[in-house]
Amino acid sequence: VTAVSPTYAKEITTPDFAYGLQGLLTGLREAGKLVGILNGVDQEIWHPSCDAYIQHHYKLKSIAGKKKNKADLQAYFNLPQQPDALLFVMVTRLTEQKGVDLLIATADEIVKEGGQLTILGSGAKQLEEGICQLAQRYPENIAVKIGYDEALSHLMVAGGDVILVPSRFEPCGLTQLYGLQYGTLPLVRATGGLADTVTNSTSETIKERTATGFVFQKAEADDLRSAIQHAFALWQKQRVWAMVRNNAMAQDFSWKNAAAQYEQLYLSILYS
Repeated sequence: VTAVSPTYAKEITTPDFAYGLQGLLTGLREAGKLVGILNGVDQEIWHPSCDAYIQHHYKLKSIAGKKKNKADLQAYFNLPQQPDALLFVMVTRLTEQKGVDLLIATADEIVKEGGQLTILGSGAKQLEEGICQLAQRYPENIAVKIGYDEALSHLMVAGGDVILVPSRFEPCGLTQLYGLQYGTLPLVRATGGLADTVTNSTSETIKERTATGFVFQKAEADDLRSAIQHAFALWQKQRVWAMVRNNAMAQDFSWKNAAAQYEQLYLSILYS
């Protein structure tokens, strides 16, 4: 038993994910022995109302602290103090699985639209070099820190407007859940737990008040570029953006829900 999403539990029965075991995994799934349960967020550590790593706390109905965290994040990375600039953040292992190469290919779109991008992570050398070259090319818009920094990761989630998770596959994922919790709208690819937890902001989902972020389908640069453009278009409608942010922050991905599903699963195994 492990924390994977319901969508990923389906994906791993396909040839692209199963590595020759699709017959076995499909049989297990059809027999009810392959179950997907989403991760839970530890709200004593990851919640904007009590996060020990940020100076300005906030919550769903008292959001002012988020703008102050954005200013702190811009100051940390020596980016221009522009509250109206759409600020994208990415906190990740620098691997192709995480879609970092897709971001490198499309980051110019963020610059062209007058946005900002901060990246924290480490991993494949060519990807580290790629994002550092972006920061050198666009010092007014893009900033990078190579390595791991727990405090900075919290500030980035709290201070960003959009959190990027363009993964090629994602068994469950916590990063997008943190983004939802902090009102930093996730921009994700439709795979695994990302597909299960983020609802694309379309005219229909906005009207239904179910929109929580931005979702693109194919692991291709053009699709990511379109999603970035989508985010900028919504940013121009601040009243709608605030509504989507409220939807995101109202989601409950706490361990209370995940634990209840694990309990139900263990009981079903015990009494089967």
